[in-house]
Amino acid sequence: MANVVPGTLKVSNDCIADLAGYAALECYGVVGMAVTDQQEGVVRLLPTYRLRKGIDVSSEGGKVIIDLHVIVEQGINMSSVSDNLVSSVKFILRKIAELDDVEVRVHIEGMRTRA
Repeated sequence: MANVVPGTLKVSNDCIADLAGYAALECYGVVGMAVTDQQEGVVRLLPTYRLRKGIDVSSEGGKVIIDLHVIVEQGINMSSVSDNLVSSVKFILRKIAELDDVEVRVHIEGMRTRA
């Protein structure tokens, strides 16, 4: 059993984004993270080593806010995928980063067939 160590834990936004991204990729129905090309207005699927670009992390009044921009599998119930994403991201952040007050917003940027 682990011993409690006094002190505080500080986790960077990049670390939070990485944890959220990997949790999101494990969710059924998620093809990957997305980013919108501002010049062309095109949504692009990000490779797994660039997940961070599809996730925005901010804080407001002590609450961590995470915006996930995802591409989901075509034919999947988007509401179920969104609920699963929120639950998975909150769980992993509570377990690993010890963050309890987290708001997760899911932005479905597109749909694709899983390759």
